[in-house]
Amino acid sequence: MQARMKNPAVIVPGALQALQAFGTATEQGGVPPTTHQLAHLRASQINGCSVCVDMHWRMARKAGETDERLFTVAAWRDAPYFTDAERAALALTEALTRTSDQPDPVPDAIWAEAARHYDEAALGALVLSISLINVWNRLNIATRQVAGTPWN
Repeated sequence: MQARMKNPAVIVPGALQALQAFGTATEQGGVPPTTHQLAHLRASQINGCSVCVDMHWRMARKAGETDERLFTVAAWRDAPYFTDAERAALALTEALTRTSDQPDPVPDAIWAEAARHYDEAALGALVLSISLINVWNRLNIATRQVAGTPWN
C-alpha cells in the first residue's frame, strides 16, 4: 500500500495548524474527551478511513476507554456499554456522517435527544468535532493514506 501523495494538510501551508486549532476549539465545549473519541472512531468506521480508525481507537484507549466499548462502538445500539448521552452523540455522529442516506439527514428526534444531553456549547462542539473528523476522513481517503504510516 502506498499513499497517492502526502496528506494535503501537511502540504498546504497553514492547513495542519488550522485543523489542529479547530480540533482544540472543539475540546473546549464541555463534551467528555472519550465521547469525542467514540464519535471520531464511529465516523471513521462508517467512512472507511483506516488511518483514523487506527488512530482513534488508540487515542480512545489512552483517554481511558475500555476494550468492550471500543470493540462494540460499531454496534452501539445493541451494546450495553454506552450511556444515554454517548448514544445520543453516536446517533448524531452517524446522521452527520451519512447525510445523503436520508431525506432528512439529521431528524428532529436525533437532534432533540442530543440537545437533551448537551447544552448549546457542548452540542455546538460536538457538531464541529463530528464535522472535523469527516474532513480528516476525506483527506485520508482521497489520498489513500496508509494506517500506521507517519506523515512525511
